[in-house]
Amino acid sequence: MNAFRSLRRLFALLACGGALFLAPVALVAAEHAAAPADAHATPAAAASAPAPAHGQDHAHSHAGVDPTVLQMFAFSYLTAFMFCLSLAMAGLVFVILHHLFDAGWSVSVLRLAEHMACLVKPLFIALIPLLLLQGEIWRWLHVNPADDHSLDVKKVLFNRWTFNVVLILLFVLWTWMATTFRRYSLAQDKDGAAIWTRKARFLAGWGIFAFGFSLTLGVILLMMSLQWQFFSTIYGVYYFAGSMWLVLATLYGLARWLGTRELKPVIFPRQIHDLSVLFFAFTVFYAYIGFSQYFLIWNAAIPEETFWYVDREKGSWWEAGLLLLFGHFFLPFLVLLRIDTKMSLAVMVPMIAWAWLMHYLDMTFNIMPVLYPDGLHLTIFDPLCWFGLVAALAWFFWRDFQKYPKWTLKHPRLKEAVTHHEVTGAGYAVDEL
Repeated sequence: MNAFRSLRRLFALLACGGALFLAPVALVAAEHAAAPADAHATPAAAASAPAPAHGQDHAHSHAGVDPTVLQMFAFSYLTAFMFCLSLAMAGLVFVILHHLFDAGWSVSVLRLAEHMACLVKPLFIALIPLLLLQGEIWRWLHVNPADDHSLDVKKVLFNRWTFNVVLILLFVLWTWMATTFRRYSLAQDKDGAAIWTRKARFLAGWGIFAFGFSLTLGVILLMMSLQWQFFSTIYGVYYFAGSMWLVLATLYGLARWLGTRELKPVIFPRQIHDLSVLFFAFTVFYAYIGFSQYFLIWNAAIPEETFWYVDREKGSWWEAGLLLLFGHFFLPFLVLLRIDTKMSLAVMVPMIAWAWLMHYLDMTFNIMPVLYPDGLHLTIFDPLCWFGLVAALAWFFWRDFQKYPKWTLKHPRLKEAVTHHEVTGAGYAVDEL
């Protein structure tokens, strides 16, 4: 009966997603029907031109064309959206990995990760503006695949109908997974039954594959397709690595802050230490993935791939790339090498803020060169969109934190988390807030 109930809820979510899909599709169809016949002649003509040589402008570029106010807002909104999506997606995979490995130490912060994963629900609503503004963001929507071979070979995925339907179904899947994990956890808070742990482990078993595939597909549609000629088989992993880096820094900050307040009974040096070590580990993993993508693409020297990096060496994008190299890897790597710095608030609070700044720069570096090919360009829409979405998510997170039990009350590993928590050795002392 529980399985049938879950299926009914899943189908209900799918039905809601389908209903949500009708509105933007109708608006997009009306926009397309009302557009003049020659409105998109320029992008199509550009796409039909001979393939440019290595390093030259591609058909996707906005070079020589001043972006409209609507395009400025749309790209700023997409950048802020992808930043916020990182919080939800990495929160979800943190929960999945916890159940896959039957971890003990992470029980203390599991409820925080569950709330972060459930931020995908308000982000589902925040997806609507992107669907309505898709014609201002994704230029391949205005290109005839018959005039562009690189688009023609991907037209099964890169077409308006598939784009809208797949995105909505991805958010339906993520919403269902996040809410289901938390529902199992809250049910166990009431009766302490082991069945909820088994259900969560079963969901995590196939969910890790569904998550990996769906996250890659979502990032391809939302980010990589901005320059549809680009190929990268690890672009989804790149986004995942940066997202985990951001969320581990955020969980560290929340654990240190709430560890002296509501979570004081369950937060110990063990949790602080392990979160900081993972933060350090993903500093290295992100750099490894980023360098691997760059090295493999540049070494192969295929123009359909290398142009993506050539575009990001123009103007002030070169300096932005160097800032990412040193600010996203070298600085946190050197700072976090010592164990005492990992346990020091005086060091870690600025590092958490720096991680948020670097991840936003990373999203900007991946998205904005499409609109501003000559260099980094900030508008009033950038802080407005970022602060607006982050504030909304913070409100939803805090509402859920106050609404539900602060930690997993009857998790079978809770005793292990609160008893096996000693971290010994020089430099392991945790300073107070």
